[in-house]
Amino acid sequence: MLHNGTVYRWNRPVYAVVDGRPHLRVENRVLPAGPTVADVIANGAFYYGLVRMLAEEERPVWTRMSFGTAEENLHRAARRGLDARLYWPGMGEVHASDLVLRRLLPLAYEGLDRWGVDPARRDRLLGIIEQRCLTRRTGARWQVETVRALEERNGAARPEALRAMVRDYVEAMRSNEPVHTWPVAA
Repeated sequence: MLHNGTVYRWNRPVYAVVDGRPHLRVENRVLPAGPTVADVIANGAFYYGLVRMLAEEERPVWTRMSFGTAEENLHRAARRGLDARLYWPGMGEVHASDLVLRRLLPLAYEGLDRWGVDPARRDRLLGIIEQRCLTRRTGARWQVETVRALEERNGAARPEALRAMVRDYVEAMRSNEPVHTWPVAA
């Protein structure tokens, strides 16, 4: 339990005893955290719509891209976020935000339609993903920009800038407005 509680895999077996009864379960942790519930739900809509379409393609993406390329994409995306250049079959190397906007979002829209998701909800949730790409504002980017602004424009020392950023983050998070709409500290 200690090992599984400290090593976070995307899919992980968990053995636990609840109310005196032992059980084994598999937790699936594929959704990235978002600063707000709206961001997390948008991530989920994007993921499940996209997975539906990728799984149903006549020639699935995993047959058109090597594991090594997928692994390299993962590392690049982890380092650079929306600025990462990723390989995608039929597109070559492209910025992550362009890949999402031009290829993956249309697939996610179609996948959610196939799941029977109400179009108004689909559009609202996937609109958050679209705006995140267009504004290039993720939770991580907002944090970096806010700390930088507090240091450069306001002359705050690093520890004070970090404290102020966390304070602003908590306040903005409670608004449940998607992170791409959050103002950067002035």
